[in-house]
Amino acid sequence: MKVIENQTFDMERALYGSEELLVQNCSFDGPADGESAFKEGRNIKAAHCFFNLRYPFWHDHGLSIQDSEMTELCRAALWYSDHVEITDTKLHGIKALRECSDVVVRNCDIISPEFGWSARGIRMEDTTAVSEYFMMRSEDLVFRSVEFTGKYSFQYIKNATFENCVFDTKDAFWHGENIIVKDSIIKGEYLAWYSEGLTLIRCKIIGTQPLCYCKNLKLIDCEMVDTDLAFEKSEVDAVITTKVDSIKNPLSGCISVPEMGELILDDEQAKGEVIVRGSEGMKAVCTAQAYKTA
Repeated sequence: MKVIENQTFDMERALYGSEELLVQNCSFDGPADGESAFKEGRNIKAAHCFFNLRYPFWHDHGLSIQDSEMTELCRAALWYSDHVEITDTKLHGIKALRECSDVVVRNCDIISPEFGWSARGIRMEDTTAVSEYFMMRSEDLVFRSVEFTGKYSFQYIKNATFENCVFDTKDAFWHGENIIVKDSIIKGEYLAWYSEGLTLIRCKIIGTQPLCYCKNLKLIDCEMVDTDLAFEKSEVDAVITTKVDSIKNPLSGCISVPEMGELILDDEQAKGEVIVRGSEGMKAVCTAQAYKTA
């Protein structure tokens, strides 16, 4: 493997088409303002590097980025690349990852609007991220110990697992399919509307109007805090461990809660059951029919 160390590159396509290359302690910056430094590369390793120019890693196959920094000016850093590993790196440019596959992101700091669109096979661990429309239309995701802040995250994703994550976000998981979330905190408004095949296990859900218009929705031993107008027109089976402020017109299934502030059933199509377990093990079953005849 060829080694390049302690150099600065600012020309267009500085290392275009390189193969079997290790670049260490190098800077991609300068007055020539050249783009696409590593375009069409294969088996590239970049360690302890500084990226301040646009589009450095497009159409690369086999890429390792370690302990490096991509600034706000490093726009659209990784597109159309595969078999990528990024560790201990700052990704601070807009649209940092798109149309990529088989990517590992570990112990990174992401500040990147529109990060991760249309990506496939992404594994992210021990990472913080600030973004909007984060991971939109991506598939085959495995996230562990990820902290995310932003709006409109994980829309239209498919086949994803999340564990021990903290998401402070709005409109998360809209139209998502086949998603499992375990031991995580999700704070925001309008969680997971129009999703299909979403399962939440031992999660804490915070915010208004969650989980509406869902199909095949499951909650297992979840907490719900400040959640009103939940489950509207959803197909849902849920066991909740905390009080729910209000539940509105669940379409089908069964929701079990220890306490409920208000049950709103004003839609004849709402056939879902709500079981209030009670403090002494007593159960009250509430359905649309029972509500109308009470």
